[in-house]
Amino acid sequence: MNIDLFVQMRKDKGFSQIDLAEGICTQATLSRFENNGQVPSLKIVVALCKKLDLSIGELFPKVEIQYSSEIEKMNQAEFFLITSEYDQAQELLNTVRCESIENRDLSLRYYYLKGFIMIFKGAPLNEILFNFDKILLESNPGQTEIFRLLAYTGIGMVHEREKDNEKAEYYFSKVLEQIYTYPIKETEDTWRVLNIVYQSGEFYSNIDELEVGNALLEYAVEICSHNHVTYYLARAAFQLALNALKEHKEKEIILEQIHDARSFAKINKNSILLAKLDSLEKEYLETQESKMK
Repeated sequence: MNIDLFVQMRKDKGFSQIDLAEGICTQATLSRFENNGQVPSLKIVVALCKKLDLSIGELFPKVEIQYSSEIEKMNQAEFFLITSEYDQAQELLNTVRCESIENRDLSLRYYYLKGFIMIFKGAPLNEILFNFDKILLESNPGQTEIFRLLAYTGIGMVHEREKDNEKAEYYFSKVLEQIYTYPIKETEDTWRVLNIVYQSGEFYSNIDELEVGNALLEYAVEICSHNHVTYYLARAAFQLALNALKEHKEKEIILEQIHDARSFAKINKNSILLAKLDSLEKEYLETQESKMK
């Protein structure tokens, strides 16, 4: 509540507390409102504001409207994160006024997005961890919160990047203990759970724990199917194709995975992944031809 504005408006109008309260309420009621934030009845507030030519909307800020632009920017930035368009995500998030965010969930979302984008942009370790530390310090350790799980995932990704797989696995395993039971209620929940499952699957694939990696990636595909989303299907199929190569599976299986990934990438217009798939298939087929000679 913007009591400072109320008091300033009263003074600008030349009203004393007694003058403003006359015919509306007692001076003591007005004093308790201005000095202690004790809100009188709505009828009294409306009458006082009317006398000051002050709208209720100015006195009681509309939090949702205030944050609507920030929410929209974060929605788009999160979508860019999903589609691997990290430059666009960073540019958009840079326009969000972090210091103006008072809503707790919105603040946690900002730090999650910033931390993940910084990972993919190759930012220094300490700068990335600072964002995730803010989430862990501000969230409730007694609750299974999605932003807390994303912070652990991000920390695991950073340690993997730094070639410290032991620490990375500690954080990924910490997340996986809880993610299977996390309730998906909104579209954004689906995006975030998929982000966690996919990044975990990619990590275990990269350290050649292929059985675990495949199980997680197949789980990601299942989530996509059940929730009718396609954004992680291409990336999961691509990683499954890489795993099939490591496992020396039959040519038909490998090519099927590549072709599935290409189809999903086309649907999502993921040009970056399409280029990777073209290179992967070309290299694989050339290797197969050389073996035939």
